[in-house]
Amino acid sequence: MDTAFFLRGLIIGFSIAAPVGPIGFLCIRRTLAHGRISGFVSGLGAATADAFYGCVAGFGLTFISSFLIGQQKWFSLIGGAFLVYLGVKTFLARPSERSASERGSGLLAAYGSTFFLTLTNPVTILAFAAIFAGLGIAGRAGNYLSAGTLVLGVFLGSTVWWFILSAGVGLVRKRFDLQLLRWANRISGLIIGGFGLVSIFGFKG
Repeated sequence: MDTAFFLRGLIIGFSIAAPVGPIGFLCIRRTLAHGRISGFVSGLGAATADAFYGCVAGFGLTFISSFLIGQQKWFSLIGGAFLVYLGVKTFLARPSERSASERGSGLLAAYGSTFFLTLTNPVTILAFAAIFAGLGIAGRAGNYLSAGTLVLGVFLGSTVWWFILSAGVGLVRKRFDLQLLRWANRISGLIIGGFGLVSIFGFKG
């Protein structure tokens, strides 16, 4: 394994995941409502999607990247509508749901929703394409091992961030009473729904 590429991937993955956006708020809210496992699994969905985009850029799968970028408008509309739905659902959620332990299908839904939402932002592939091209390995024969090492680093770097976020929120979870959780749901719902409206109406294309 090329240690240098792996370390670069870790930094890239962590840096891409760290800015708090709709996925971050979903992770925080789910950690508060259902615990650290639910929040972490939600983050893993986003990390998997980042790794997928890294593979597309790193292995030169231009037919996939061209399709995703070409359908960017529809992805933005679909992803935005889903965010609005999640925002409304979060806003209306009852604080008592925090004691419900998510297992099986609940965790799968948490993972799948963030994976889907991250995939509906195909502009991300442009960032990965630029990064990989700058490192001189984007789609070049003979560099598949380096590309794979970098993608692995991206996935693990992103995973580290989601672990830190869910673990940190989990530490303060017990301090939230019903009133605080009610407000957390309302604020998170408004923010998540707001991201969705921006995605729907703010798209230029």
